[in-house]
Amino acid sequence: MDTIIKAKNLIKNFKSGQAEIRVLKGLDLEIKNGEFVTIIGRSGSGKSTLLYQLSLLDRPTSGEIIFEGLNTQNLADDERTKLRLHELGYVFQDYALVPELTALENVLIPLLMQEMDKKIATEKAIEHLTLVGLGDRINNLPSQLSGGEQQRVSIARAIAHEPKIIFADEPTANLDNETALTIIKIFEELHRQGQTILMVTHEEEYTHFADRTITLFDGVIKEDRKK
Repeated sequence: MDTIIKAKNLIKNFKSGQAEIRVLKGLDLEIKNGEFVTIIGRSGSGKSTLLYQLSLLDRPTSGEIIFEGLNTQNLADDERTKLRLHELGYVFQDYALVPELTALENVLIPLLMQEMDKKIATEKAIEHLTLVGLGDRINNLPSQLSGGEQQRVSIARAIAHEPKIIFADEPTANLDNETALTIIKIFEELHRQGQTILMVTHEEEYTHFADRTITLFDGVIKEDRKK
């Protein structure tokens, strides 16, 4: 399998008053095309920080992130934004939906931002909402949907433009066990169809659905385990 994303000597520091805290400590990592990788570790181990660096939502203090052979450290902010919009998909624990917009409109936004024809974009949005089991809820506002349904809308939004990789940050954290399992099984099915997924989770039981599990401890990789 080809490498889709690679981190080399990744360091991330955060300022806390006068002090500087090093959260990622020279981390190296490769994700292969088509892999389903989970990242686990104690609170404060650097899981979400790593995800935010790899997904280009933040810039590392030093080191390199290489996406399909492209060194993203050399990209200007507008080039990074374009890469995120066209090639990457995001699912967050708080759903990050626009409350005033319907499920359909929430999924449409990134498609229209790509300047996709509105008719084609609408068809794609409906197709992917149907794929996650919400074909009958497309006109509902987020406030009219359960937490699990809102997360399914966010998954439809993440996959509608057929991204190269999906980054999911604790996507089941706010859900009950049964609903969370439904979300994980959607990821499992997407992976079966060839989707590359990198998911941060605090639930070790969900690692069984992945090809590979990376355990972080104090900003370094403690274990990298394949199925």
